[in-house]
Amino acid sequence: MTQQPASIDEIAAARDRLEMVRREVLRVYVGNPRVVDLLLTTLLAQGHALLEGVPGVAKTTLVKAFSTTLGASVRRIQFTPDLLPADITGTYVLSPKDQTFALRPGPIFANVVLADEINRAPAKTQSALLEAMQERQVTIEGDRFELPAPFMVLATQNPVDLEGTYPLPEAQIDRFLVRILIGYPSHKDEVAMVRAHNATPPRSNVVVSVNELLTLQALARRIHLDDDLYEYAVSLTAFTRSHPRVVLGASPRATLGLIQAAKAAALLAGRAFVTPDDVRGVAHSVLGHRLVLTPEMEGDPKARDALVDEALQRIGYRRAVRPV
Repeated sequence: MTQQPASIDEIAAARDRLEMVRREVLRVYVGNPRVVDLLLTTLLAQGHALLEGVPGVAKTTLVKAFSTTLGASVRRIQFTPDLLPADITGTYVLSPKDQTFALRPGPIFANVVLADEINRAPAKTQSALLEAMQERQVTIEGDRFELPAPFMVLATQNPVDLEGTYPLPEAQIDRFLVRILIGYPSHKDEVAMVRAHNATPPRSNVVVSVNELLTLQALARRIHLDDDLYEYAVSLTAFTRSHPRVVLGASPRATLGLIQAAKAAALLAGRAFVTPDDVRGVAHSVLGHRLVLTPEMEGDPKARDALVDEALQRIGYRRAVRPV
């Protein structure tokens, strides 16, 4: 079934709304605007984001500010070593009055779920998110429950070399559309942050509604993408699978994510079509965290970015010559 192309008016209206969200978040979060753009890209692509950085660099502040602007339901899960899967999904509870079991839904039943310090919980608890992130549903004692739409997990993570952290399993990392690295702010940004938060910390306001979010996501799916760019995206991910320094390359899910993120980036830029630069612009965030490197390369924090750089340099985009 062919989708109707996005019109110029629709693209312009969407860009205005997205710019309002961007400005509102940056009013609270003082830092690199590229981080906010990646969150918006993830939202439009109906994906999930993993934010990584040392404690105290405003990861949670950023996620809370972003969530508030969306006018959607927001729940926070603080991951700890004793957190159980039922604490996330919910469970059936016996009502003494009625002598019946009723579902007590967990915090996963929200439009935006903030999974704070996700790598402080063991793998069994982390895996409770897998079904929710991929299928937009949860299974509780054999019963299936749909999650609200839109649904988005924004997880924060401390570097795994810090005490009390567990590395995320590869299957879960692959469910995150993008990984966003948040470092220390610049001197100028940190001064601005201290000044803004010195007295009463600013709070973000609601900018869009849930129905508008669903409309924006549907519009992102209608962004045009040439067949040549499908070939280009597949070639980039295939390059990582045959590289001698990669044990596990980017999956077909990564290829789908690359396409979805490129469409979202095009909409964010106010265009109804995807360019090769859109694909290249999201490649590091979409592909880097999915690569499992050889043991001698794992200790290099820049190795994944270097491999994606190599893929972008060696795999050129060539527009096919079509018969007239």
